[in-house]
Amino acid sequence: MDYRVLLKEENEAVKERAQLAAERIREIASGKNEKVEGELGKYFKTVAAFLEKCDAIYAAVSDGILDRCTLEDLQRENRKFYGEIFPENYEASYANPAYAVKTLGEEYGRILSFLYTELRSERVFCFEQNLEKITILNELFIEIYCMFERGDVSYHQVKDVIYWFLYDYADAWMGWRVREMLDPSLSFASDIVMGADLSDIRYLYSYGEYISENEIRMAQYLSSLPQKEIDEIAFTFTDGYREGFALKNVDLSRKKTVNIRYNIGFERIIRAAVYQFRELGLEPVIYRAAVNTLNKRQNLKVGYVSSNPNEQYDYDHRFDDAIYFDKRMLDRKLTCMRKAYEEFADEAEGFAGPACFEVFGEIPFEPESKPEAYRLSERQQNLKAEYAAESNALINEFINQDERSFTIIAYPLPSIGEKFEEIFEEVRKVNNLDKEKYKEIQQNMIQVLDRSAFVKIMGRGSNMTNLTIALTDLEDPETQTKFENCLADVNIPVGEVFTSPRLKGTSGLLHVNNVYLNGLCYKNLRLQFEDGMVTEYSCDNFPDEEEGKKFIKENLLFNRETLPMGEFAIGTNTTAYVMAAKYDIMSKLPILIAEKMGPHVALGDTCYSYSEEVRVFNPDGKEIISKDNECSILRKENPKKAYFNCHTDITIPYEALGRIVAVNKERVEVPIILDGRFVLDGTLRLNDPFQNEEEEELDIEGTSSEMLEEILVED
Repeated sequence: MDYRVLLKEENEAVKERAQLAAERIREIASGKNEKVEGELGKYFKTVAAFLEKCDAIYAAVSDGILDRCTLEDLQRENRKFYGEIFPENYEASYANPAYAVKTLGEEYGRILSFLYTELRSERVFCFEQNLEKITILNELFIEIYCMFERGDVSYHQVKDVIYWFLYDYADAWMGWRVREMLDPSLSFASDIVMGADLSDIRYLYSYGEYISENEIRMAQYLSSLPQKEIDEIAFTFTDGYREGFALKNVDLSRKKTVNIRYNIGFERIIRAAVYQFRELGLEPVIYRAAVNTLNKRQNLKVGYVSSNPNEQYDYDHRFDDAIYFDKRMLDRKLTCMRKAYEEFADEAEGFAGPACFEVFGEIPFEPESKPEAYRLSERQQNLKAEYAAESNALINEFINQDERSFTIIAYPLPSIGEKFEEIFEEVRKVNNLDKEKYKEIQQNMIQVLDRSAFVKIMGRGSNMTNLTIALTDLEDPETQTKFENCLADVNIPVGEVFTSPRLKGTSGLLHVNNVYLNGLCYKNLRLQFEDGMVTEYSCDNFPDEEEGKKFIKENLLFNRETLPMGEFAIGTNTTAYVMAAKYDIMSKLPILIAEKMGPHVALGDTCYSYSEEVRVFNPDGKEIISKDNECSILRKENPKKAYFNCHTDITIPYEALGRIVAVNKERVEVPIILDGRFVLDGTLRLNDPFQNEEEEELDIEGTSSEMLEEILVED
């Protein structure tokens, strides 16, 4: 069924309301009979004029006018809409809480900035032709305007209107979101990917999202590649997904849908991937990153996206839910989620998991912390942690984590630099390194680690890292192993061995000079651990040390007081590292690649969260038994205390490493890395890319099993 036909009945049901709202908004925009004066009057006229433009866009999409526009016309319209929040214009936009407070006053500024931000989401509903969402947003605006028109309105009255609007329409927002995640008939984006003429880049403007030079140049570049190369890139992506199910020994034929996440501009690869997924029996479910406050998660974006016109804008509004989030709203959101999952239980059972085609190459973002932006109270922070636990538990009721998988791959955007095409090709090679060659190297490392009680990590130079990682004991070393030999199945590219460390005994300082996490840059990030839990933290992002601590708590600890170390890993992909150094793109790499370029730890859940009972084996046949820690094991008695629903990897690059040594119970040390180079026998070939940057992949010959045996005997 055509997506627009699917919405026809819902649109007809609100058509009369939509017309009445549109008439009232035109009246407000015109200034006739204006009763709200001064800066507040200017605000409402400006926002009403914006909503008028949205109405015009809705009509243009409905009548097919945009399909007939020239590329220049589409570009002009797109830039005009998003231009207001471009950095150079944002200082004078009501979307900026600082400007809103400055012009509208302390009482109304922040909340009216939130209102405008929420109303700006109408644009995407105009392109999706979702008249219901447009209408209820317009009615909210009119209701608040009428309050000011009558006079004597307080902040709390405005807040109450917004609160009850979100409460009453939570079904509409959250129920629709759940359906978007599960129902392939909501095919707005799928129809673009599979039906558009991808050689005509005007298709990029069909989404309603901001289209930058990144999206345009990306689409043009992919159009220049032969279909064979496109299919090969897609196959690495889709075959990793298939392998994830094979490793879990899960029957993929029982699944029906796959969620594909990507950046606009990559449609040619995504189309090839859809064809390949269909050969596996999976239909695509493609949904936009959330635009409604009830469905957002801070400034993180999950779904298909485009380049961000202004990351500060999203950062300023990351805690807008401070306006309304309380225990009653928490319960309401969970009730609406449950109702939606019950309605789409069959679709949830057939959901196979996400396939994420990520991008990198943006300029690292260093946020400004504005006092005018909303912040969560301590009570709300605790409630958000409770909601994360409850909502994930609810999802796991309907989507069995033991029977789903995922895959992630990443490619550069044109903004990576002048050598974009060259870098793209080098990344393609990195994403396709020979897994068999790494399997042998990494197994040699695991053999030593399996005989160890803990691992010591020391930084060098300005890096002050001094960490001790405690490892789980093996009951039967002949059949069991502590580390997973990660070979680029679900997690591409190849190049790491990882484990869930034992928390007790895991202590010390993790220090990274510069790191880019969840879209944010951290300067001199320092995390102190005691028995596996974060006890102290700081960074140099802000002159005020307390502001830096707030920054870490909000964006790395997700407003919790502490988090455990959920993962310890040693990255082995020196080819990727040398490639990044060659093109000077270290700071722009996603964690997906960066985590393979040195040792890393993760804050939050283990890599096996919600799937601990699934038996997983390394290629040598040994079962991986280090899947739990002292937090996750609580799932058997109190799941709410077991999971944190976050996992953030933090890597120490090779050049900052003094040593990594494996230490057995007798305190005998076996060096793995010294001064940024691998020294363990059986891993020495990992140093080849450092010595010869032109070598494209590792050519591993036989390792010295005799020397390895000597190390093991000594251990």
